[in-house]
Amino acid sequence: MAAKKPLLTLIVLTNNEELHLKRCLNSAKGIAGQVIIVDSGSTDETLAIARSAKAEIYHHEFKNQAEQFNWALDNCDIRGEWVLRLDADEYLTPELMREIPEGVQTVAKGVNGFYMKRRVIFMGRWIRYGGYYPRWFLRIFRKGKGRSEPREMDEHIVLLEGEASRLESDFVDENLRDLNFFTEKHNGFSSREARSAIARDAGEAATGEDRKRATRKGFYMRLPLFLRAWWYFIWRFFFRGGFLDGIPGIIFHFLQGFWYRFLIDAKIYEARRKKIENRK
Repeated sequence: MAAKKPLLTLIVLTNNEELHLKRCLNSAKGIAGQVIIVDSGSTDETLAIARSAKAEIYHHEFKNQAEQFNWALDNCDIRGEWVLRLDADEYLTPELMREIPEGVQTVAKGVNGFYMKRRVIFMGRWIRYGGYYPRWFLRIFRKGKGRSEPREMDEHIVLLEGEASRLESDFVDENLRDLNFFTEKHNGFSSREARSAIARDAGEAATGEDRKRATRKGFYMRLPLFLRAWWYFIWRFFFRGGFLDGIPGIIFHFLQGFWYRFLIDAKIYEARRKKIENRK
């Protein structure tokens, strides 16, 4: 008699994701025995799509991704032995969908999570260069063994104990909205990044994962404001081959690799300037 497959619970956070949610849920159909949607006030067809997929729907006010996901871990009835975390605009490739069940069934003792490679699609183009692929993210973990970092921005899932293995196939990040959405989203991101930098200036984030990130980004963080955005774009676009990603790649690497970084620095500069003026 064949061994029973471990139950996998998929958790997706939503807010007006009718454009993406069906694709996301369909990609995990057949491997996710339980689907949990945590919604923060959708007014489109998101919840109808979730109900049609027989997802279990919870409602909670959104503050940031980390708090919302940790709320789901603490308050939802998660029945799976393993938890899979996807954004609504992400989906599994067929190769990864075949790899996951085997991975969780044959995993070595002491391995409590799996890293997966993210493949970003922008304007229909796979962004393969500029140091942007592959990037690895912990997205599958044993129930109770993983949690999101308590960060306002750039949060990752981390294991509470044990080790992580790697799955070789990709999951895809492909947002189908337009450039207005992209720039508005990154404008919001830049405000959060600037607040984190100002907090570090004040010594409010001197420990934990913020300090580890600052150490990893040491060279970039030591460069002067504004100059470092130019340096990063040149390194990424020319030396790491970002120009090979075609016209969509030019747009992506310039906006995400230069404009976004420059905007963060501009907001840091503005905040520091206001602080000096308030002291006068």
